[in-house]
Amino acid sequence: MGAGKTTVGRTLAQRVGLRFIDSDHEIEREQGCTIAALFSRLGEAGFREIEARAIDALTQLDGIVLATGGGAVLRPENRKALHERGTVVYLRASPDDLAHRLRNDRNRPLLQQGDARAKLHELFRVRDPLYRETAHFVMDTGRPSPALLTNMVQMQLELAGVLSAADRRD
Repeated sequence: MGAGKTTVGRTLAQRVGLRFIDSDHEIEREQGCTIAALFSRLGEAGFREIEARAIDALTQLDGIVLATGGGAVLRPENRKALHERGTVVYLRASPDDLAHRLRNDRNRPLLQQGDARAKLHELFRVRDPLYRETAHFVMDTGRPSPALLTNMVQMQLELAGVLSAADRRD
């Protein structure tokens, strides 16, 4: 959460002519309410069930750039579907960088109670190994601009042969 998945994913998709999908936005569209409302109504476990169904369906699509919610990696079936059906780039950001980026964000259900910085450190401790397990590439985000981060991801994918430089539309 806050690492830049949606911003980088959307920009990358536009540059290479692919469709961009944010799994959280798809879930909100299908369910007719926000992720925060789903968390409130169903709890995290109920939300994760809906998310797992969405990840399964979305990872079966071709020609897309998919951004997932930060907790998608908590379920083994999601990690497997993401890793086996696509090329996963983990945009790795430190908990302190994330705390800075998210300091005014009120739409993150997991950060609305207690010490947000401590929660981000705990989420990182639990999730970082799962992101690494799922990812084909790990990109440390630091504090570059979204455009620079997108360039870095695109270059990495081109170097790996996942994207062709001929696909560029920028």
